[in-house]
Amino acid sequence: MVTEILKKALSEALSSMGVEPPVDIHLERPARREHGDWSSSVALATAKNAGKNPRELGTALVEYLDANRPEYVLGVAVAGPGFVNFTLDDSWLHHVLAEVASAGVDKFARLDTGGGQAINVEFISANPNKPLHAGHARGACYGDSVARLLDRVGYEVTREFYLNDRGVQMNLFAESLAARKRGEEPPEGGYQGAYITEWAAEMPDDADPLEWGYARALASHKETLSRVGIEFDVWFSERSMVASGVIDETLAELAEKEVSFVDDGATWLRSTDYGDDKDRVLVKSDGELTYLAPDIAYHRDKFSRFPKLINIFGADHHGYVVRMKAAMQALGHDPEDLEIRITQLVDLERGGETVRMSGRAGDFVSFDDIIDEVGPDVTRLMYLMQSVDTRQTIDLDAVSNQAADNPVFYVQYANARIHSAIRNAAEKGHPRKPLADVDLSVLVHERELELLRAISTLPETVEHAANERSPHTIAGWSRDLAAAFHGFYHDCYVVGDDVSAELTQARLWLLEATLIALAVCFDLLGVSAPESM
Repeated sequence: MVTEILKKALSEALSSMGVEPPVDIHLERPARREHGDWSSSVALATAKNAGKNPRELGTALVEYLDANRPEYVLGVAVAGPGFVNFTLDDSWLHHVLAEVASAGVDKFARLDTGGGQAINVEFISANPNKPLHAGHARGACYGDSVARLLDRVGYEVTREFYLNDRGVQMNLFAESLAARKRGEEPPEGGYQGAYITEWAAEMPDDADPLEWGYARALASHKETLSRVGIEFDVWFSERSMVASGVIDETLAELAEKEVSFVDDGATWLRSTDYGDDKDRVLVKSDGELTYLAPDIAYHRDKFSRFPKLINIFGADHHGYVVRMKAAMQALGHDPEDLEIRITQLVDLERGGETVRMSGRAGDFVSFDDIIDEVGPDVTRLMYLMQSVDTRQTIDLDAVSNQAADNPVFYVQYANARIHSAIRNAAEKGHPRKPLADVDLSVLVHERELELLRAISTLPETVEHAANERSPHTIAGWSRDLAAAFHGFYHDCYVVGDDVSAELTQARLWLLEATLIALAVCFDLLGVSAPESM
């Protein structure tokens, strides 16, 4: 990679001045193209050791590099307080194309920053008493994409679904099923949805409503998720912890560590000792567990299996962050090893009108309803186009519309267009030749170079998206790449009377590199790469 060449050159320049080079020399792309292709702040980082001010050291580095010009470098300049900016020859982009084509989808933009560390990503956490609804969709798509990103950068990822399968709601669910089976109304506070009637009709007469209903809801969840390409490695049952005694063990450990106390018959966690605004009840005075006790036991169990945890929860769990980190710290874990991401709410619109939902009553928009309406690819992409830190509004009519202003269509259409151009070239007698037989240096049109520059940024974009847990960065990057491709497609014919056979071959390989980059993005976002639309 050209970055390694530049880092080596900077290291040699520092060594020539008797300055110890840093272990990792940082390079980044200047915000403005006129400032060059790459920039390094190494002069600012090492100026003190060099006994110079950063600008003075930067100037000395530029002088050395001008006299000992690295490969691909057209010019070097010092900027600002001491940044060293490199302007590169276009041949570095041809080198990028060759690297991408050789790496293919499996290896391009695949990194090893995770070093094989095991990491657990828990997301959705739904009650197995109804179908997944639209409120689960954002966390589902986000969590799976985060897991895909972490896998791409070298972590060993486990996807985990926490089943809230204990308590009053499960009993009401079973009673509602039984009532509908008898042709009666559900009990007060029970579930009124049409799905209850449908599932009750499926339920055998001799079935246990709780166990049968549990299995039916779980099957529904798995089927819905599989439609959008989400598969979990672990389905963890809350009630299994009650049966195994893990919750009692956890409460005993908290007491042994003197981080819990009993007051007025209730057991409390001393969470204020760890940054919480108040202590939290673990066991009520009547002996009933609060939701926090099994949650602590669950996280204690997860830490016995994984060194690093990521939880993805909805906006209603915001207050959960401090208290759970406090509990894990009380148990001796580093709170930084428990990462909690909160997804903000999504408003669905159709025809300018808000689509409302209500879970208990049953008149809700299910996850399946959305998939049925817009398809699995659009479902995933529309939820990933925006940071989960912000509230999102999705117009179902707009995302279903196949037009250029629809970002979902815009990106997938680029992929289909590339396949069309490749097929057209083959039909006109221009099948792509082996890369070794093609002269890439003929790619000099600004549209070609712009497309190559976009492709070259994918590895660093993947690393950033993985580190920041931001799949929307990949979604945004795919839109930028699609825009660069559509510009190229408009201005640069692959086959034509005024296009040489040599240029046709180089452009076919440019199309292949673009396909590879898009395929990596589509995989990270969990969507298909259509060859025609």
